[in-house]
Amino acid sequence: MSNSQETAVYTHGHHESVLRSHTWRTAANSAAYLLDSLKPHMKVLDIGCGPGTITADLAERVPDGQVTGVDRAPAILDQARAVAAERGLSNVEFGVADIHALEYPDDTFCVVHAHQVLQHVGDPVRALREMYRVTRPGGFIAVRDADYSAMTWYPASQGMSDWLDLYVRVARANGGEPDAGRRLKSWALAAGIRDITATSSTWTFATEAEREWWSGLWADRTLASAYAERATEGGHATMDGLRAVSDAWREWGRQEDGWFSVLHGEILCRKEA
Repeated sequence: MSNSQETAVYTHGHHESVLRSHTWRTAANSAAYLLDSLKPHMKVLDIGCGPGTITADLAERVPDGQVTGVDRAPAILDQARAVAAERGLSNVEFGVADIHALEYPDDTFCVVHAHQVLQHVGDPVRALREMYRVTRPGGFIAVRDADYSAMTWYPASQGMSDWLDLYVRVARANGGEPDAGRRLKSWALAAGIRDITATSSTWTFATEAEREWWSGLWADRTLASAYAERATEGGHATMDGLRAVSDAWREWGRQEDGWFSVLHGEILCRKEA
């Protein structure tokens, strides 16, 4: 694997507009496909934990076990620790890790989970091999990623179409794969994993409050996050172009009949006992 693959850039960064989305995520709305497989005693690794809301939910579901949340960005882990402390959780810890080279022995965890991570890494097949390596025999690898080109909305908007085209170009220039959801099963097979259950699920934003929240965070993210810097510095867009996309998001959010759906691919893989 080349250095460029190892150091794929996280497209979004951790601007407030990004964390507005990340802190909304729960095990129920982001990891439902995994929950029936959790048992109270399990030891869980949550990769790319970000601000830790899903991590804390997982810890609540394994009260006799242990959850380790890891992220490549050390600064975000303080927020994750604060979330766990606020909930009074004593069975969760956090640390820095690289999914391409996890510093854990073979067969360490009952569940290794990654939500919206593989779309941002340089070598998702190697990442899955690492996830598989640190999973105990009989344990689970659980991965969920959005698929940007499969996202759909109403009413039609040229500005929104421009947003999607631009996002896909910027994400790929950063070394990631924004259409990861449809590729998860393929990547798992390439990693040598055979016991794979592939599913999908969606987030839908349609009420006035949902539209205001979803359109607002993307309108802000387009102008103020690390994504905006990478779009302009990489020559993919001008600030005028980004302002037009941001305005299109706000206009969509004002539509009474506005509707937006995010498709996610999911894989739940069992390691051979």
